[in-house]
This record gives sequence, structure tokens and C-alpha cells, in this order.
Amino acid sequence: MDLLGFLPVFGNVLWTALAFVVALSVIVAIHEYGHYIVGRWSGIHAEVFSLGFGPRLWSRVDRRGTRWQIAALPFGGYVKFLGDANAASAGADDATMARLSPDERRHTMHGAPLWARAATVAAGPVFNFILSVLVFTGLFLWQGTATETPTVGEMRALPGGPGGLQAGDQIVAVGGVPVATYEELVDLIDDQLSAPGVEYRVRRDGAELTVEGPVLYPARAESITPGSAGFDAGLQTGDVITAADGVTLNTFGDLQKTVKAAEGRPLKLDVWRPGSASLRMDLAPRVTDVPKADGGFETRYLIGLTGDFSFAPATEAVGPVDALTAAAAQTWFIARSSLSGIGHIITGAISTCNLRGPLGIAETSGAAASTGLADFIWFIAVLSTAVGLLNLFPIPMLDGGHLVFHAWEWGTGRPPSDRVLNVAMSIGLALVLGLMVFGLTNDVFCP
Repeated sequence: MDLLGFLPVFGNVLWTALAFVVALSVIVAIHEYGHYIVGRWSGIHAEVFSLGFGPRLWSRVDRRGTRWQIAALPFGGYVKFLGDANAASAGADDATMARLSPDERRHTMHGAPLWARAATVAAGPVFNFILSVLVFTGLFLWQGTATETPTVGEMRALPGGPGGLQAGDQIVAVGGVPVATYEELVDLIDDQLSAPGVEYRVRRDGAELTVEGPVLYPARAESITPGSAGFDAGLQTGDVITAADGVTLNTFGDLQKTVKAAEGRPLKLDVWRPGSASLRMDLAPRVTDVPKADGGFETRYLIGLTGDFSFAPATEAVGPVDALTAAAAQTWFIARSSLSGIGHIITGAISTCNLRGPLGIAETSGAAASTGLADFIWFIAVLSTAVGLLNLFPIPMLDGGHLVFHAWEWGTGRPPSDRVLNVAMSIGLALVLGLMVFGLTNDVFCP
């Protein structure tokens, strides 16, 4: 066996596993803390707060009598409340409940008022959404927002260099077309500017001058989607695709047209990478279902690259209110797209391969971590929204299933019988396991 050849593979697997465990642990900790803290506020006592399952690796008991622990299997977690028969709070421990006084029963999950139980259950998913909003808010505050007037922050590395453009230049016109906003700049991307050199009218140090610069929207990878054809082929952020099958590409639009025309046929790409010699890569575009801003999905052949201007726009600080508003909108978009995707999968409108299991999520975790801390944090926020949404599904074993039981109790004045609960939990467990197997199958067999 070639051990030296095996080391990079082992390292990648280890990195992927570590990234997955970190992402999952953060999300699970926040989810379970939501259950714990709202339960505590509602007068329900938590006996155990566990991050992970199985044998205890570390634990401590706080002054309220709650045992905080880290267990050996880092693939989830739970809060066990007083009187629970198990970690899922699926039923009461009859022996424990029998020896408790009426006042002590009030501090159990099964003896507390309906409002307290419902609030405690709902808090897990709600805290996942709160985590997403807070993370997105922090990222927007940190990264800032582009200035209203198109202004060069810094020039990106390109094969032909920056030309006459400099950091701080305020762009007044491009190719003879006046521009005052980024929206007007975007409108020029598809209409013109495919020549190797472009004329820019800029305002610099109080004076206007005309300079020649690179194309407005080059065939450059500003970001690469984890798990995409481009990512798997080894493309990196900053790579510029200069040609495909020997045909020169000047703009990102040229690259998009080439990928679309290939219809999945393998392409030979010439790649310029800053600080490296020219590279040649072979990759085949993959059919991808892309969510649309107005809802629904569009199926296209993609290689997973996202482009941007030839310069990084100058930024300015964004206020907390604007950042929070944008973060809430981003969280809502993720949740809405996820629900739309599930609906389209059920109706057969898009491929079932869009539903991934633990291996796919782990692979995406590792890919996001490998592209940078900001991307990994962004991924955690996206995954937190997905976990919160999934837990609200009305499936027994999940928080949404418990809320359905509570709604039944509210409407009828009595909880479901133990027999009904046991049957429902069995069905829920089968559904959850079936969903996991389905996702795992997609991880193995889908491209």
C-alpha cells in the first residue's frame, strides 16, 4: 500500500469529519439550549444537558442540579427533563412521577402547564432561526455593504492586469455609457463589454479622466460552490477561465454560454491562477436545480462558479438595523427555498438528488471550511435554518410532532393516550430513519 499517497486522502477525510462535527455541535448546542433555557424559565427542571450520545467524556453538575456533559458520539444532543422516560421526552417515567409530590410534578415536562411544554418544545427550532439571523447580521456588519456610487475598492488579479484603474476610482461611465449606480453597472454586463479592453470614465482626486481597464465581468471564480463540478475538479477562488476547448473566453457571460451549450459534455478549460503557471482542467457541467428569487426552481447545467466585477467594490459600514433586516430576509429566503425544494421533489419537478444525507452534509461542511472561515460560518447559519425547519415538520419524534400533540391536547382538553403516542412515535421513528437512509443513498449514488 502507498501510505504516502494515502495521507492526503486521509487528511481530507479527517478535515471533512472535523468540520462536520464542529458545525453540527454548534447547531445542536444552540437548539438544545433553546429547549433548556425556555424550560427553565417555564419552571421545568432539566436533569441532563448532553452534547453527543453514548459514554460520558466530561460532565459537571451546576447549582440547579443539571448535569452538563459531553458524550463520546458527537452526532447530536439532548436535554432530559425531570420525569422523562428517555432523552426524546417521548413519555413519562411512571416510577419517577409516582414518587413526586404535586409541587414537584409541576417541574416535570409532563406535569407542567400546556403553555410551558409547548414553549419549551418550540424553543429549539426558534433558537436555530435566531442563531442564523445573528450570524448573518454579524457577517453583514463585518463585511459592510457596497457604496451607493460604483467605486473601486481594490483591483482583482487578472491575466492582463488592472490597466489604468486604481483603488478609489469612482466609475462615471463604461464603454461610453454613463453609470451612477451598481444596478446600472450590472445592466451593462450582458449588453456589451466583451472586448479584451474596456474604456472607463472615472473620477479621481476631483478630476475626471478616461482610462482603459479589464472587462467589467471577467470569467473569474469569485466563489465556488462546495461539491460542484468546479470544486471537485480543483478550481479555486481567483482562478480565471481563459479558454474552453481552445476557444478564448473574455467574460463570465462567454463562460456561461459555453457551459450551457455543452449540455453536460466534458470541457477542457485553460485556467490562469495568480502566482502559478497556466493550468488545464477537464470537467463536465452538472445538471443543477437552482432556486429562483421569486420562488420555484430553474434547472441548468452548471460548473459551480460565481463571478463578480473585475474590481472589489469599495464598502461602507452598514447599520445594525439594516444588517438585522437583511439577515432576517436571508434566513426567510433559505427557509422558503428549502420548503419549495421539498415540494418540488415530492411532485417530481426536480431531482430527488437535491435531498442529501449526512455524508453530503459532511462533505459540504469540509468544503465550506476549506474555502475560508467566513464561508464556514455562513454555512453554519444556513444549516441552522435547515435544522430548525426540519424539526418543525409534524413528524412524531421531532419537535413539530410534539407540537401537534400539544395542539391536540389544547383542542380536546386531554393529551393523546399512551397507546396513540407509542404508535405515533413508532411511525415517526420509521419516517425519520427512512429519510436518513434515503439521503444516505443519494449521497452514495447521486453525482
